Amino acid sequence: MRAIMVMFDTLCRRFLPPYGNSWVIAPNFTRLAARSVQFDQCYVGSMPCMPARREIHTGRYNFLHRSWGPLEPFDDSMPELLRNAGIHTHKVTDHQHYWEDGGATYHGRYSSFEFVRGQEGDPYVGWAGPVDTPPLLVPVPRERPAGGRHSRRQDCINRQHQRREEDQPQHITFTKGLEFIRQNRGFDDWFCQIETFDPHEPFFTQSHYQDLYPHAWEGPQFDWPVYERVTEGGEATLHIQRMYAALVSMCDHHLGRVLDLMDELDLWKDTMLIVNTDHGFLMGEHDWWAKCRMPFYQEIAHIPMWIWDPRCSAHGERRGALVQTIDLAPTLLEFFGQPIPPDMMGMPLRHVIESDARVRVAALYGIHGGHVNVTDGRYVYMRGPAGAENGPLSNYTLMPTHMRDRFSPSELAGWERHPGFAFTKGCAVMRVPGRTGSWIEELDTRLFDLDDDYSQQCPLSDPRIERMMIDHLMDGMRRGEAPPEQFTRLGLGT
Repeated sequence: MRAIMVMFDTLCRRFLPPYGNSWVIAPNFTRLAARSVQFDQCYVGSMPCMPARREIHTGRYNFLHRSWGPLEPFDDSMPELLRNAGIHTHKVTDHQHYWEDGGATYHGRYSSFEFVRGQEGDPYVGWAGPVDTPPLLVPVPRERPAGGRHSRRQDCINRQHQRREEDQPQHITFTKGLEFIRQNRGFDDWFCQIETFDPHEPFFTQSHYQDLYPHAWEGPQFDWPVYERVTEGGEATLHIQRMYAALVSMCDHHLGRVLDLMDELDLWKDTMLIVNTDHGFLMGEHDWWAKCRMPFYQEIAHIPMWIWDPRCSAHGERRGALVQTIDLAPTLLEFFGQPIPPDMMGMPLRHVIESDARVRVAALYGIHGGHVNVTDGRYVYMRGPAGAENGPLSNYTLMPTHMRDRFSPSELAGWERHPGFAFTKGCAVMRVPGRTGSWIEELDTRLFDLDDDYSQQCPLSDPRIERMMIDHLMDGMRRGEAPPEQFTRLGLGT
C-alpha cells in the first residue's frame, strides 16, 4: 500500500468550486472531488500553522497546553511510527516555518525529506546592500508593517529570483514530489507528503494566473494583508480576493499534475490520496484580514478535505460526519495496518469514507490563549475568558520555543516543574507562564446557529443550547487533558 498527502496552507473552502464557488477557476479541484470523497464538515483543531502540523503528527490537540512550537520528546509522530514499521516516509515542502526554531523537530521524523526555499520572508537570499540597489520587482516597504519589516524586505528580495513560475517554490516542490512518486512507483509501503506554503499570503504568483481575474486596482502593490482590521476599503478587499484566487488557480494547476501522474501510473488501485489544509483566512469578512487576532469564524475554521481510499473506491460522494485535523494520523496508521497509540484522540476515517459513519459528537478548536471553540456541526460555541486579564495561562513544554526564536531568559525565569500529563508518558514538563492580554481581540463568548446563520452575523441567545454546548466543550477538554487553569480561565468548573 502507498499513500500521498497533498497539503496546501490557507486553502479556503469558499474559493473552491466543489464547495460551491462559481467564479474561481480550479478545474482540478473539481476533478479531485469526482475521484474521491469530499468532507463537508471538516474543522481545524489547533491554530495556526505549526500547531496544526503537530496535530497531523500526533493526532491530538495542541492548543490546550502550549502555543506555537516543535514536536515534543514524548509526542507520537505518525511518520516516525510508519518509518519505524518499515514504511518509507518522505516529505518535500517549501513551508519555511519548518526551518525555524519553532518547527525544527518535524522533518527529522521522516525517512527522507527535501526543503525548497523562498516562500514568504524566508531568509534564503543574502543581500547586505541597500534595498533599492537591485532591480526590484516590487518596492521594499520602508515602514515597519505588521508582520515585521525584515520579513517583508526579505520577501521583496526573494522575488527577484522567482521571475518565472518554474522558479517559484510551489512549482519546485511539486516537481520534486512527483519525482519521488515516479522513481518509487514500482515499490510498496511508502508515504509521500507534498506540502506547499501556497496559497498562504503573500498572494504572489505569475501574471498569467492574475490575468484570469481582471479587476480595477489603482493602488500600490498589495498582496500581503496585515493581521489587522480592514481599513483599506472595498476595492482593496476585492483586489486581495482576486490575488488570492489567482494563487488558488496556480495551486489547482499543480494539483492537476499529481492527478495526471496517478492516472499515468495507475496509482488509484492501491494508493491513498489525501488533499487537505490547515486553516482558512479572512479576506474582508467580519471586517478583518487574516487569522489569529479575531474569533475563528467559519471562513477560518471550516476547511476543505478530500480522501481517496482504494480499499472501498468511494468517489464523487460527500460525507457529513464531523472530522478534524487530528484524524489524519490515525487514518494513515490504520491504512498501513499499524496500531494507533492510545494517546491519539483522532479517529481513523475508513468507515466515514465507506459509509459516513459518525466518529464524534462535537469537535474542539482554537488557539492558545484565545477562545476555546466547540461545534457539533450545527452550532458553534466560542467560549471566551471569564476575566479581562485572560488568565491564568501557561505553556507546558520541554521545548520552549516560539515561531522564530527561543523563549527568552525573562520568560523562563518563572518556570515551574509540572508532573506532566498521561500523554507525556511519565515525563515531567516545564510550566512556563503564557502570553495573556489583548493580542487577541473580540474574546467575548458567542453562540451561533450555522443552519440559520452560517456567516455568523447574529449571535444566538438560548440558555438551553448554550448549556448543551458547554457540556460538549467540557467533555472535549477533559478528554484532551486540558490543565485545570484552562477551565479557570474560561470560568468553568472542572
